[in-house]
This record gives sequence, C-alpha cells and structure tokens, in this order.
Amino acid sequence: MAVTSCRYFTGYKPCGKSETCDQLCPSISIPSIRLLVISLEAMGSVLRSTVILPSLKRKYPNCHITWLTKKPSDRMIHPNPLIDRIFTTSAEDLLKLEALEFDLTFCLEKSLEAGGILNKVKTDLTYGFIIDRRTGAVLPATKSANELWEIGINDRKKFFENTKPEAQLLTEALELGPYKSQSYFCPLTEGEQCESEKTRGAWIQGYSLLVGINTGCSDFIKYRRFSIEFQRKLIAEIKRKYNAQVVLLGGPEETLKNQRIGYGLDVIESPTDRGPRAGLVSTRACDIVISGDSLGMHMAIAMERFTVAWFGPTCDQEIDLFGRGVKIRSEASCCPCWKRLCQKSTMCYDLVSMDKVLDGIKKGIEWKDSISSSRQRLSEISF
Repeated sequence: MAVTSCRYFTGYKPCGKSETCDQLCPSISIPSIRLLVISLEAMGSVLRSTVILPSLKRKYPNCHITWLTKKPSDRMIHPNPLIDRIFTTSAEDLLKLEALEFDLTFCLEKSLEAGGILNKVKTDLTYGFIIDRRTGAVLPATKSANELWEIGINDRKKFFENTKPEAQLLTEALELGPYKSQSYFCPLTEGEQCESEKTRGAWIQGYSLLVGINTGCSDFIKYRRFSIEFQRKLIAEIKRKYNAQVVLLGGPEETLKNQRIGYGLDVIESPTDRGPRAGLVSTRACDIVISGDSLGMHMAIAMERFTVAWFGPTCDQEIDLFGRGVKIRSEASCCPCWKRLCQKSTMCYDLVSMDKVLDGIKKGIEWKDSISSSRQRLSEISF
C-alpha cells in the first residue's frame, strides 16, 4: 500500500528514492505539520527571510515547508534543503496553491497582493500580517507582530528607537522562539561550491586577498551605491594598502558601470549576466565584500563573507552581520531618511569616510586570520 502522506509522494510518478512507495522505503518521511511561507518582494528581502528556516525546523520538527515568492526571487532560494516546495506568483502556481491545505501560514509581506493570496489559501492559522478586507490596510495577524508592524508605520521608531535587526523582529513576529542570531540559510549546491573555488583560484593569482565591491543596488532607493569616482579612488587605495585583487560585483544593470569603474585599473569584472545564483558563487569566491544596503550585501551575509556595509538612507540597526562585518554610517545629518528622491547637492554617499571603509577591510583581514588560526588549532587537536 502506497504511503501517500510521505513528503516525496506525488501520486503520478516515482520519487526516485526507492523502488517501492510503501512502509519498506528507507527514505520515507511523513511530515507532522505543513507550513506555508509567503515572502514575495525584493531578492535581498527574500534572501534575508531565509533566516527563519532553522527556527521553523526547531519549533516544528519534521515539518513540510512550501515557500511562495515572486520571480526571479525563486532562483535565489532554489534549491534549499529546508524548503520542500517553491511556488511563484505565476497563474499556474497560484492554481496549484489553491489545491493545497496548510496547518500554518507565515505571511512576511505587508501588501494587498499578499492579502489577496491569503484569501485564497486554506490554512488553520496565519502569523505575520493580514489585510483588513474592508479598508485594505495591513494589520498584524497576531499580537506578536505588533512591534514589527508599528516600526513600519512610525518613522521615529524605525529610525531612532528600534535597536533590533529585522531578522530578530521577524523571528519574534512569527512566534518562532528566542532569536539566536541565526544567519541566513542559503547553501550552495556541491557544484556551485566547486565553481566558486575554481573561480577564486582563477581570480586571486598571486594576491593574498580578494576584495569584492558590490557596485549597484535597485532603483527603489538608488542612493545606496557609491559614485563611480569614489569607487575608482577606493580601488586605488585598496591596491596601495593591501596585497589584494579587487572584484567588481553586480547584476545586468551594473555591466556598463563596472566597465567604467574598472577602466584602466587592475581589477576583475565578475559575470553580471548569469543570474542570481552565479552572483552567490562570485560573492563566495571573495574574502571581503564592500556594499551598500542592497542585494549584494545580503548575498555577502548569506555566503558568510566578511561584509563592510555602509548605510546612508536606510537603517543600519535593521541589519545583522552575525559577527562577520562592520557597519559604516554616512556622516550626513539627515540619515536615515528612506527617501526615494533627494535634491541635495551633497549626497549621503558622498559623506561616507573612505578611511573607515579601508579600516573595515583591515578588520576583515584580522577576522580572516583569526578564523584560519582557529581552524589550524582544531586540526592540530584532531591530529
């Protein structure tokens, strides 16, 4: 008799793990609870949201997790060994979603779109955020989400009073237990890890250090990237002070910009047209990554690279570097502001100290050396 409740059973073809679909299958796994996570928006936010996966597994052992997101964010989290099924907001996938039932739903989004999806989801209980069906207003689904909700609607709390990183606020809002400063969970496949090591070997070529500079960010708040002139000066200073090769990181929008930044300089321009997984591979190849508050920063955090993160219009306290980085604030008096448009003659990115960025690289080298020393001591003990 087929065990139809197994997480690998589909009902229309073998799962490939065994010749039988009965109790004798060595890979049989029957989930105790089925969960839905709704995290739709920017790839950086979706990547940060993976911080909840270990907490979900701790609180709900042997759970089955379905994750709903938008394209192309699905490529950022696929594959992920803690996620059983990934859906997008395509019409086809939303039809599939309507065929399923869930014990619990965790809605991380504050939007009418997420509310519309929630209205079609069959679930026993929702954590995170819901929508008032009469007004369209975003509301906390439970009392635990009140703090994160209030920070979103109160600039004073968001900019000056809140001291918790977003990962902690999210963990608490979803009632996933005490925050353990668990990093993002986005492991590379074995093939991607091999590709990253091969890339590193090709790039480092006689240098002792690879420093990646993420040169871009989304246009939602475009002031989270340095000017081309600043980055060219920064590269020159890195070359002068450290035995380092510099790698320019970014996506398709940064292709021409990276060519302008690197013109005439001894730098490497990483591939920008191979998709987000290739971006993770390139980021992992580096030792240290310099970035504004953007997808590139979240990639560096996810790949456990030492991150020199600078902040202008956004809130640095919302980011947890998990002990692997330094934060640098712009010296602009108006930061943070979260403004999409700014008419000031001197921008916040012009008021980021280059000396502090260079000192961040020094701290990254010290961190890297300490990690190497710890590994060496462990190997000696094991021997």
